[in-house]
Amino acid sequence: MSYMTGFGNEFATEAVAGALPQGRNSPQKPAFGLYAEQVSGTPFTAPRHVNRRTWMYRIRPSVVHEPYVRIDNGLFLSTPFTAVETTPNQLRWDPLPIPETPTTFLQGMRTMAGNGDLTVHSGVAIHHYVCNVSMDDTFFYNADGEMLIVAEHGQLRFLTECGIIDLSPGEICVIPRGIKFRVETSGPARGYVLENYGAPLRLPDLGPIGANGLAYPRDFLTPVAWYEERTGRFSVVAKFQGNLWRGIYDHSPLNVVAWHGNYAPYKYDLANFQCINTVTFDHPDPSIYTVLTSPSEIPGTANMDFVIFPPRWMVAENTFRPPWFHRNFMNEYMGLIKGVYDAKEGGGFVPGGASLHNCMSGHGPDADTYTRMTTAELSPVKLENTLAFMFETRFVCKPTAFAMSSGELQRDYWECWQGLQPEFRAP
Repeated sequence: MSYMTGFGNEFATEAVAGALPQGRNSPQKPAFGLYAEQVSGTPFTAPRHVNRRTWMYRIRPSVVHEPYVRIDNGLFLSTPFTAVETTPNQLRWDPLPIPETPTTFLQGMRTMAGNGDLTVHSGVAIHHYVCNVSMDDTFFYNADGEMLIVAEHGQLRFLTECGIIDLSPGEICVIPRGIKFRVETSGPARGYVLENYGAPLRLPDLGPIGANGLAYPRDFLTPVAWYEERTGRFSVVAKFQGNLWRGIYDHSPLNVVAWHGNYAPYKYDLANFQCINTVTFDHPDPSIYTVLTSPSEIPGTANMDFVIFPPRWMVAENTFRPPWFHRNFMNEYMGLIKGVYDAKEGGGFVPGGASLHNCMSGHGPDADTYTRMTTAELSPVKLENTLAFMFETRFVCKPTAFAMSSGELQRDYWECWQGLQPEFRAP
């Protein structure tokens, strides 16, 4: 696949030479009989540095379809997350099994938790996906929020209005609100999806870190223009105000021959993240590992942060090197892409699984990890073959009835800390 580099850039790309108009966005008659259509991802009057929009030049405009009708939501859920009471207990899940029956990316969406209110553009929903077949004649767009996809197992191909993105484990893909796509897979696949109802994801400010570090803009990849000219009977599923709707089209909606703008899907290889870590003492706050952030109206308080824990050197002296015991104002939903997470070496947290530690719920290293790391020789050690991540949100993540009744819920998770015995000795 061919990509253009940069985060939030003004891109210009055409699959047919001459399809992009010059000097204007909406000529009286676009080249080759195309239709000009703008998609705005932010209000028209949003400040220039956060304003997102793209002009598309397509074979048929987006208004050409039969009326949408409601369909069953299945396990793809949205706010309000009130089906079950939210527990303060620590929660953890085994990986969801890959279905044995044919299941597409959309059919395999399983909502685990969420918060906020999508109708006021605030909060998130957290999903896991499991699939094994492609969405050949079905397409999807999400009017409720952008989608951050974290691949854990298997290859996916996202065919979008703006081009094609191939996604492998260890990579992420972001599909902006409203962009249509379908997903192809050549075999079983599994991963995580963060549905962001809030402000579009952006790179975090670096502050005293300086001009360099964390995720570099040039490592983000946006696809070049690509289109398909297919006719027939196609389903386009829309997620709108928390519900799924289906519209019938007589053509593929992936018919954009050229486009220019800064509102488009993109991918990022997490191996390119420049990790910042202590070289003296103490484990830093996890915010130092932020890849992308969705800010809220409160300075310093994110609607959500996407944080990773990649391979890195551990060199702190006279320090308990794994994450410490802590209780947070923020809420942490974690997943594991590969290897072992350094705070959970006692087992139970495996690739494809997840954990949830909500506001002020105590959590930290399990008893086995604590015992080992309080007696380990503190020579420089490189953590390798590991990649964990965290969706950190300002609102409490409320688990769904599916998550709380799932056979993958580890009802004995609390026991991993019960081996921590009192060691206090008064002088």
